[in-house]
Amino acid sequence: MRKKKIKVGVVGIGHLGNYHLQKYQKLANCEIAAVSDMSADRAQKAAEIYKCAAFTDYHAMLDRVDAVSIAVPTSDHYPVARDFLAAGVDVLIEKPICTTLEEADELIELAQKKKLILQVGFVERFNPAIMALEKVIKKPLFIESHRLHPFFERGIDVDVILDLMIHDLDIIAKFVDSPVTGVEAVGVPILSDKIDIANARVSFASGCIANITASRISAKTMQKIRFFGVEGYHSVDCQKREILSLGKGKNEAGQLQILQNNVEVGSHDPLEEEIRSYINAVVNRCRPSVSGEDARQSLALAVDIIKKMKVAEEIQK
Repeated sequence: MRKKKIKVGVVGIGHLGNYHLQKYQKLANCEIAAVSDMSADRAQKAAEIYKCAAFTDYHAMLDRVDAVSIAVPTSDHYPVARDFLAAGVDVLIEKPICTTLEEADELIELAQKKKLILQVGFVERFNPAIMALEKVIKKPLFIESHRLHPFFERGIDVDVILDLMIHDLDIIAKFVDSPVTGVEAVGVPILSDKIDIANARVSFASGCIANITASRISAKTMQKIRFFGVEGYHSVDCQKREILSLGKGKNEAGQLQILQNNVEVGSHDPLEEEIRSYINAVVNRCRPSVSGEDARQSLALAVDIIKKMKVAEEIQK
C-alpha cells in the first residue's frame, strides 16, 4: 500500500473531465497535481479551483503525475493514452478505449509491458442497478436495450455506436460471456455526418440474442436494458438506477407463480465508485474493474456492427 498521496491529473477539462476532478478531490489519498486542456481558459479555471498546475499541452504533465484520467474526444484517446503509458503513468481512459482494434491492442500491450494500470471508463458498470443485477441474473437468453438521448454536439466525432451503444455492448458482453456468432445491423445519419441512430441484432454461441438500439436524436432520454432467461426477467433503468426482477416460485398449493425478487440497490454515485475503483487498482497494483482487455471485447463488437452497417447502407443505395 502506498503511504504518500497519489499525484493525479486530468486531460480534457470538458463535461466529463470536470466531473473526474470533483471525484478525485473527495479521495484522501489523491492529490490533484495538474490539468490540461486545449483551452487555456478552461485549464486555468480548473487549476484555480483545485490548486494545481495548468497546461494546454498534456506532454508537460507526463512527469508530474502518477495516474491520469483521459477525457478527450474519442479520436484522440490513442495518442494521449500511449504517451502517458510510455512515460510510466497509470491511465483511466474514457470509453471507448480507442477507435480501432489495432490502437487498443497497442495500448494493452504497452500497459502489460510496463506493468501499468489501464482502466476504461465504462461508468454503467458501476451503476447501482447494474451491480444489483449481478445478484439475480444467471444465463440470459434474450436481451433488449434502448439508449436514447437528445442531440448534443458532444461526442459526434464518432458514430452513435461508439458514443452511446458501446455502454450496452459492454454490459451485454459481461453478462452473456459467450462468443459472438452473428451480427445484423442498420444505422443512418440524421443531424451529423456520422450514424446517429442504430439498431443491431447480435447472436451468441450460448443461444442468447440481443436486440440493441441507440439514438442521439431522441426527444427524450431512455436508458433501459431488459434480460430474459429461464430463471426470470430483469429490467434495469440505468437513468433512474432501478431494477425490476421477476422470478418463478411456488405458492402454498405447490403451483408455479411469478414472484418479484427483492433486490437491494445501492445509492452510490457511479462515477465516484469508478474513480475509487481505479485508484484502488493503482494503489494495490491489481487488475482494474474494467480492463483494457474488457474494453477491447466491446470495441470488437462495435467495430463488427459498424462494418455490417456499411454493408446495409450499400444495399439500400
